Amino acid sequence: MLDASPTQNTLLEVNNIEVLYNHVILALKGVSLGVPKGGITALLGGNGAGKSTTLKAISNLIHSERGEVTKGTVIYDGQNVVGLDPADLVKMGVVQVMEGRHCFEHLTVEENLLTGAYTRRDGRAAIADDLELVYQYFPRLKERRKSQAGYTSGGEQQMTAIGRALMSKPSMILLDEPSMGLAPQLVEQIFEIVARLNSEQGVTFLLAEQNTNVALRYAHTGFILENGRIVMEGSAKDLRENPDVKEFYLGMSDKGRKSFREVRSYRRRKRWLA
Repeated sequence: MLDASPTQNTLLEVNNIEVLYNHVILALKGVSLGVPKGGITALLGGNGAGKSTTLKAISNLIHSERGEVTKGTVIYDGQNVVGLDPADLVKMGVVQVMEGRHCFEHLTVEENLLTGAYTRRDGRAAIADDLELVYQYFPRLKERRKSQAGYTSGGEQQMTAIGRALMSKPSMILLDEPSMGLAPQLVEQIFEIVARLNSEQGVTFLLAEQNTNVALRYAHTGFILENGRIVMEGSAKDLRENPDVKEFYLGMSDKGRKSFREVRSYRRRKRWLA
């Protein structure tokens, strides 16, 4: 569990962005957030809240889904990157790990990892060194490096996706739903590795996650999205202790754990949406 405060230099600043799909559907409504350099920031909310859309708006992968940022700015390392080619953004140090553990199923695990280095021009020796570094963090991948990715487990595919992102030598990783479909033990393992990469390699993380409980144990700061809007923000510690967050997302109250039916009923009366 992490509660240490990261450096307060803002690496990424999202300012009042709106996102439209197909020129009609308004998915994000004035979303603003800041990601401190060297920290782990959690973007929380239920299914359909707009978390994945926010990450894709930052990485500019939104265009592949007929979406566009129609208002606002996305400032990374002092530069407005709205509309930038996603490959150019990767060269600047921002890489997204997509929801659903996307791998090239017909390639081996190691071939998948090496595809992450396609933008690099620092030579084979440096790439080989970083491949070994990935294997240090994910020893299971070294064991399965010659296996076809499509025949590996969900946890191994998630590790492969994160490892492939690391091969691009990123400053920031946008991590979308890393816990989806994984057993609790694997979820903890993935988040432990994220924490190590953050503290040991200095990689900044913005992670979108429905599992509020685990995300707030590893993040430094957090933002909560509801229906395309930011409704709450703060340090991870403050959010964990906030009675509304406990009630709406953790299923807890001053009287102890609540049943799903009680939580669902109480969510209709959210004070911040009143």
